[in-house]
Amino acid sequence: MSYETTYRNSIKNPNEFWALVAADLEWTRQWDRVLDESDAPFYEWFSGGELNTCHNALDRHCNAGRGSQAALIYDSPVTGQVRTYSYDELRDEVALFAGVLAANGVGQGDRVIIYMPMIPEAAISMLACARIGAIHSVVFGGFAAKELATRIADADPALIVSASCGIEGTRVIPYLPLMEEALSLAGVKELRRVLVSRPQLPIEELNPCAVLWDEAMKSAEPADCVPVSATDPLYILYTSGTTGEPKGVVRPNGGHAVALKWTMESIYNVKPGDVYWAASDIGWVVGHSYIVYAPLLHGCTTILYEGKPVGTPDASAFWRVIEQHKVDCLFTAPTAFRAIRREDPEGVLLHQHDISSLKTLFLAGERCDPDTLHWAENQLEIPVIDHWWQTESGWAMAANPMGIEALPVKAGSPTVPVPGYDIRVLDDEGNEVPRGQSGNIVVKLPLPPGTLPTLWGNQKRYFDTYLSRFEGHYLTGDAGVMDEQGYLWVMSRIDDVINVAGHRLSTGALEEALATHPAVAECAVIGVEDKLKGEMPLGFVVLNSGANIDKATLKKELVQTVRSLVGAIATPRDILVVARLPKTRSGKILRGTMRKIADHQEYKTPATIEDPAVLAEIATALES
Repeated sequence: MSYETTYRNSIKNPNEFWALVAADLEWTRQWDRVLDESDAPFYEWFSGGELNTCHNALDRHCNAGRGSQAALIYDSPVTGQVRTYSYDELRDEVALFAGVLAANGVGQGDRVIIYMPMIPEAAISMLACARIGAIHSVVFGGFAAKELATRIADADPALIVSASCGIEGTRVIPYLPLMEEALSLAGVKELRRVLVSRPQLPIEELNPCAVLWDEAMKSAEPADCVPVSATDPLYILYTSGTTGEPKGVVRPNGGHAVALKWTMESIYNVKPGDVYWAASDIGWVVGHSYIVYAPLLHGCTTILYEGKPVGTPDASAFWRVIEQHKVDCLFTAPTAFRAIRREDPEGVLLHQHDISSLKTLFLAGERCDPDTLHWAENQLEIPVIDHWWQTESGWAMAANPMGIEALPVKAGSPTVPVPGYDIRVLDDEGNEVPRGQSGNIVVKLPLPPGTLPTLWGNQKRYFDTYLSRFEGHYLTGDAGVMDEQGYLWVMSRIDDVINVAGHRLSTGALEEALATHPAVAECAVIGVEDKLKGEMPLGFVVLNSGANIDKATLKKELVQTVRSLVGAIATPRDILVVARLPKTRSGKILRGTMRKIADHQEYKTPATIEDPAVLAEIATALES
């Protein structure tokens, strides 16, 4: 069936479309309604149905005779470990830890905070919560105590699971002081803890409210899967809000399992038994969806990687993992490939490895500039697919659906709306703009299964943030264009559009122009205040390793490139060469913070920043 037919069917007949998809899972009770519209605009999927996500991710495959297949490969270059769990072994570990949770008073509907590094116990904790109907909330390991405290206070957990430390490159990051401070700030110092003592930083003194993972597992009784309502939350994942208060995105069990399993074949074109690697972190939505849940729901082998694209040990890290584990499909962020390209622009390290198993590379996390995409295509000689989605959606909103129909790639576009998403582009008054014109990217309601139905404990904020701006539509917060062929072009966040003398310019288009220069490894453009024109573009560029070019010459060439590719109106006020850009740990460039520094406004160092010292470097570059 073609993409067009599949897409049209999903929009016109969503009940029939998703009911057929849902039949791939095992349900303990059939749903009453596929799509429940009784409380629109607050929709529910598979209401009345019951299932268990952990059963469908593990036990179902074991019962079908595939328990000896590898389910999870833990690959940790920072500790020199590789460990493989079969489906049988992973199910047994999860069942035991579910028993630990139950023995510590955790039951159906209770919340569990997971504050963990990238170790198998993190994924086991998530699946164990799902097994007994508890709701997990993973907080990125190493998050500051204040940020962890706000999430603890909002989720009101029955227990927290953590580890003695995480490892960032060669640095050991102690977690327990941060956790204890957070528990104190949240006013829950007596909260039960289950702690993993890592050899890099053994736990020597145990809090009276804590038990060690290994000790608890020795005496645990395995727990069975508990059927839960399809509309019950599987997890809460906090994402930063504009008010500074994090938003707790809720993910329902039923729609989540249905949608994610469907994406594995329809979008990523992988089969049960294939090796799938999402090089992300379980603290982000990609880690939830595509390290833990989707690959296991589909019967794939998933890789949990504790390392970096460069530095563990060098820019060949990804190629070693692909070769060693025969990876079929890789999903990572464009920033990872920019880092690899910067260190090894000619691909010398790549060609020292046999990566012939790799069939496709998928990129997401922030917009992929065409230059990075073409570099990856030329080096890997496989399809490189940019796709677009959000924490709120939980899975791709626009993609090249490789398992349905591989469409022609247009560099800079995440291709077309994924079946289930009725994507429109509206002007500020809510009118649909003609094809080719820029506007607000929205999704006509209802959103498909697996997307957020609300925010944890705050339906009003959910409505105000996402549904109130354009009636009957979900506001993505992104600006862009739908072209004549129906391809989507996501150019920037709505608040990243630069208004130069009444001309609305996308930061994405300007960055795309800067990235075409052969000396530029990565770049960012922000809008800064200008008394005459309102705003002016300001560019920042990081150079490739070994690039040898005079800064004045580089600036002149870059300005000319912007003028020729975007227009004279887009001429930057300045272009600064910097050693690195400020990013979140998931790879997003902190343009908003950079803009505040440039405009001499007060700013708060984001909790998700990879290295706060970069902000001082940006300030110094601006002053000079």
